[in-house]
Amino acid sequence: MPEGKIENKHDCSATIYVISLTTLIRKPNLNPQNEFVMEFSTPLIRGTLIKRYKRFLADVTLDSGKVITAHCPNTGSMLSCSTPGSPVCLSISDNPKRKYPYSLEMVMDNDGWVGVNTSKTNSIVAEAIEACRIAQFQDVLAVKKEVKTSAHNRLDLHITHGQAETFMEIKNCSLAIDRCAMFPDAVTARGAKHLEELMRLVEQGRRSCIFFLVQRMDADSFSPAGHIDPHYAASLERAMTAGVLALAYQAEVNPNRIEVVRQLEIRV
Repeated sequence: MPEGKIENKHDCSATIYVISLTTLIRKPNLNPQNEFVMEFSTPLIRGTLIKRYKRFLADVTLDSGKVITAHCPNTGSMLSCSTPGSPVCLSISDNPKRKYPYSLEMVMDNDGWVGVNTSKTNSIVAEAIEACRIAQFQDVLAVKKEVKTSAHNRLDLHITHGQAETFMEIKNCSLAIDRCAMFPDAVTARGAKHLEELMRLVEQGRRSCIFFLVQRMDADSFSPAGHIDPHYAASLERAMTAGVLALAYQAEVNPNRIEVVRQLEIRV
């Protein structure tokens, strides 16, 4: 089955959807509840973080003793999950043209794994929606990615569900403080711009949603990180007041799979 394509969308109780690194696999559903899991197609490689630097690079000592430089697919600060000495898991690409074949997938923080590969976030959320894993989006008919909403703006998803259509922007959340997941972990003018675009759509009478995927289990709620980016925090509160749907869902992360497991309360 081609990546990103889902069949049998209308019978959400009939199948479990499993995403590998490259393909979407359809399995018989043995669970009465809808399940959504992203499984890694090949075993991850374990190691210890030496340091993250130049934003997109990380030096790691593999458990074999070999020291490598890995690609770090995360544009944030990775606050709390880039501490030298932290256990990490990496994937490895078989593409011979890649300068850095290893990619950082998850980091251990507070005795739990944290998903840090933001290049997978949109696919995890999109396929969870298509698998009816997100309670607010049922009767899903179509999900389109990277949708242009104006001359200079794109949003991550356009969802057709029942008689409704919703535009969605997705953010990966890897920071948690005192059991509260938080975003952003660095000042994000781009993130505030996305909120403005979501509010503009609502003003036009359209539906829009900001979705936070919390890829760690040591949190019971979500809040904007006002102490890091007060402008973003104020913009999120304003967007919610204006009618933008704000959702936070938690994913359980381990070296075998990533599973969207529950919704978190948002406190602003």
